[in-house]
Amino acid sequence: MARLARRITQTSKKNYGMYAKAAALAAKGADLIHLELGRPFHDTPDHIKQATIQALRDGHVHYSDLQGIPELRQALAEKLRHYNKIDADPSEIIVTNGLTQASFSSFMTLLDEGDEAILLEPFYPQHLGKIEMAGAKPVFAELNKEQGFRIERAPIEAKITKATRMIVIVNPVNPTGRVYSREELQIIADLAIQYDLTVVSDEVYEEIVFDGAEHISIAALPGMRERTISLFAFTKAYAMDGWRLGYLFADKSLISALVKVTASEVTHVNTFIQHGALAAITGPANILQDMVDDDKEKRNLVVRRLNQMPGITCELPEGTIYAFPDISATGMSAQEAADKILEETKVVVEAGSFYGPQGESHLRICFGSESIERLDEAMDRLTSFFNAR
Repeated sequence: MARLARRITQTSKKNYGMYAKAAALAAKGADLIHLELGRPFHDTPDHIKQATIQALRDGHVHYSDLQGIPELRQALAEKLRHYNKIDADPSEIIVTNGLTQASFSSFMTLLDEGDEAILLEPFYPQHLGKIEMAGAKPVFAELNKEQGFRIERAPIEAKITKATRMIVIVNPVNPTGRVYSREELQIIADLAIQYDLTVVSDEVYEEIVFDGAEHISIAALPGMRERTISLFAFTKAYAMDGWRLGYLFADKSLISALVKVTASEVTHVNTFIQHGALAAITGPANILQDMVDDDKEKRNLVVRRLNQMPGITCELPEGTIYAFPDISATGMSAQEAADKILEETKVVVEAGSFYGPQGESHLRICFGSESIERLDEAMDRLTSFFNAR
């Protein structure tokens, strides 16, 4: 038999959370309500589909530029300058196969065997495996639950060693729904500058913010443009998860190195769907706002219903499509609760412990993945479940 590489045998076993358990029940015909997947319920807006169809008809079916078609990168640079306040040039943008490829290429480009990368906990698990596959060690800086998982300097600085190369952030935050303030991001920026670190900033939920919350890109802070790789995607806001389209921004000094990874991996992103992405970026803003407004209505329903259940408290998320209710008063662990909810109600939620020990006593509930009618039904089932405890 072939010998497996150490990057496979000596890294963490892939954990898909509740996905496998739910799939087994679905195969038996169970009527599952999926609140565990970060999958948009909305359909991709029609003008994006039509632009992609037209691109096919116009013959955009051949190889693309390695970094993405020039007109898309030009539009993305304008978006980054206007919305994110990042002084971006099209040559500093790479169109990627989702944010997943953007993050993988960042870790592979910057991390060596024995390096350390700090993740803020609760953390996004998909970043963990990529860091390990790059040969580096993930290090977890625990954010204080009692402080609402705010960024504070001390717990992060305590994790910095001579081997630390980067800090990884997700903003707005999966799973907690936080949107980091400028003051919080400045703490990360100060540490990065003081200790000469790179920040990899996952901003996939940048458009999905509520109640006047402001999304701020850390690369826009003084001194951070050159030491940040900013990651974005069309996945959530434009309901394009199956399209696998994302992009990254990095200083020109890093681009050729990043392209060395992306070009070796997939050469470039599918050519004609990039024209759909161009339509998304340049299309009517009201379509995007309508989808965010719909997510806000769902958020309000889910959080209100959760707070009426015995033993449950839930803050209103400032952004993303996730609620992160605290179930500690029920006496159940996060995984125990998630398993029992699936078994007894056929509602699929994710255990907060999937996102690290700081997520214990929480559940992650995706309110963006189902219709409002199905969400209401899910809340009915959860109400019966917690009332019976």
